[in-house]
Amino acid sequence: MKKLTDKVAVITGGTSGIGLAAAQLFREEGARVVIMARAEDGLRQALSTLGNDAHAVRGDVTKPGDLTRLFAETQARYGQVDVLFANAAIVKLAPIADCTDSLFDEVMATNLKGTFATLRAAIPQLATGASVIVTTSWLNRIGFAGSSAVAMSKAALRSLVRVAATELAPRQIRVNALCPGAIETPLWSKLGLPTETLEAAGAGITAQIPLARWGKPREIAQAALFLACQDSAYMNGAELQIDGGMRQA
Repeated sequence: MKKLTDKVAVITGGTSGIGLAAAQLFREEGARVVIMARAEDGLRQALSTLGNDAHAVRGDVTKPGDLTRLFAETQARYGQVDVLFANAAIVKLAPIADCTDSLFDEVMATNLKGTFATLRAAIPQLATGASVIVTTSWLNRIGFAGSSAVAMSKAALRSLVRVAATELAPRQIRVNALCPGAIETPLWSKLGLPTETLEAAGAGITAQIPLARWGKPREIAQAALFLACQDSAYMNGAELQIDGGMRQA
């Protein structure tokens, strides 16, 4: 039997990279999938890939009304939520001395407050025994120059996972973090840095990875599937690190 047969999965940031790869894999494993993202074109393209038993909601995790609508539409179409993958995030880099209030606030609004608000809005709709997955990052484990706002936001999510795992355990709802390393996703190319800078930084990161390559979105999606299904039934409040061995501590 497929691992997510008849399960309902909601994925934020579900139109590219890890989110889309997870949506595809969850569909293959029998789930009915609802994806949320801001771009209409991305949602349309994702739906054409996902096929039947997939639904798209255009919205922004920083807007409470959009989150209310996300779970209202999910409830009306499919019923309670069995898997929540809170994956929406942005990455913007700047040295601490150059990190403006607007950059800091934008990163925190999406990565931290947006994820918190997503979980808060989902709780009434989560089925008994549901699985919640929150995307953190390898940046919350190292001192990568320029990543202060992103690293802080992801480190805070690690704490949120611990608290939520305790609070939701009486309903047999598991909450875990998925911590990707360097992954080949569109986020890297959207940093707004010159090509030569991106290439040099990428080579420097690759040199620190024992497997000597960046990960694929599908590889992270497979880890998300593990956390989503009963294969991880005794995992709660944990952070699953998938980074090619970059940080083994």
